Amino acid sequence: MGLLIAAYASLAAWLWLTLAQGMFWRTDTRLPPRTAPARWPSVAVVVPARDEAEVLPRSLPSLLAQDYPGRAGIVLVDDGSTDGTGALARRLAAEQPGLPLTVLSPSDPPPDWTGKLWALRHGITHVTQGVPEAPEYLLLTDADIAHEPDSLRELVAAATTGGLDLVSQMARLRVVSVWERLVVPAFVYFFAQLYPFRRINRPGARTAAAAGGCVLLRTEAALRAGVPDSIRQAVIDDVALARAVQRSGGRIWLGLAERVDSVRPYPALADLWRMVSRSAYAQLRHQPLLLAGTAAGLVLVYLVPPAALLAGLASGRTAVAVAGGLAWLLMAGTYLPMLRYYRQPAVLAPLLPFTALLYLLMTVDSAVQHYRGRGAAWKGRTYARPSDA
Repeated sequence: MGLLIAAYASLAAWLWLTLAQGMFWRTDTRLPPRTAPARWPSVAVVVPARDEAEVLPRSLPSLLAQDYPGRAGIVLVDDGSTDGTGALARRLAAEQPGLPLTVLSPSDPPPDWTGKLWALRHGITHVTQGVPEAPEYLLLTDADIAHEPDSLRELVAAATTGGLDLVSQMARLRVVSVWERLVVPAFVYFFAQLYPFRRINRPGARTAAAAGGCVLLRTEAALRAGVPDSIRQAVIDDVALARAVQRSGGRIWLGLAERVDSVRPYPALADLWRMVSRSAYAQLRHQPLLLAGTAAGLVLVYLVPPAALLAGLASGRTAVAVAGGLAWLLMAGTYLPMLRYYRQPAVLAPLLPFTALLYLLMTVDSAVQHYRGRGAAWKGRTYARPSDA
């Protein structure tokens, strides 16, 4: 009886997710309709970088080569790198004519700041204070993100056409290794399930999120929201940024990218594990009850369907098998559009329960590392939860 109840509960959850969770499974949310503005506003591209010498030769040239009709420049903030990131950036800029590049090297972040946000603060301050004319927009992009030559132009056109204060695209992550194929599309699928793009993009929406690798932000909106100072402790800074802009009255938009790509490799499971576990518990606000609820929810939604189907078939319990099979079918069906977006075979769709189990283990490990004093660790830095900072 217990398995039958769980199977029906899982099926009900999948019916609700499929029909009522903002059509999260659709992947056609791309840059909205746009036209070229009569006057192209000025833009400063701010790139926080810490030990990025491995990926910079594939990402920075794409920014230098931006075909933008207005005034634009790049500020790369070298956040205490030990691998020659700053010197490499200067050399790349000297070798390739394009947008002007400035490299800054701030001091170490104070205890109540994350490194990335401290670097962003340094870059934003540099381009907005003590200058004759501050840029009208800021493009905040990570050092591992490569942009097609028209990326900045299209982002600005979308913002000006739609009267948007924040336009963010979730870069297409690298999918080459076996583990990347198994884990990466699911990462974006789970993110969209938590933060349905269509729900975020509605006027007056309460749901807010952004993808930190590519955020075009109106400078006036940033100042009004007090960012990055107001979110200086945020480990999941992109969602915190979007919430701050939205709460201050700004309009935000988030969608999938077509011509913006992450070049950072995650070839082994251990690489992906670190990527997820470093912030998973922070997403749950470091709350044990939220962790327990999340674990229970993942088990019910993702693990019960295959277990119910197999157990039902083995024991001849038709109702259990049918409920589990239908739930698993809905799960796989809603995952197919994301697999197509990442150009992956449909055969991976039924494997989503296994990937969800991996994410559950990563989340639990994130909590364990937090209580061991190693939570939210990234590139030699470990961040306490905000109340402990």
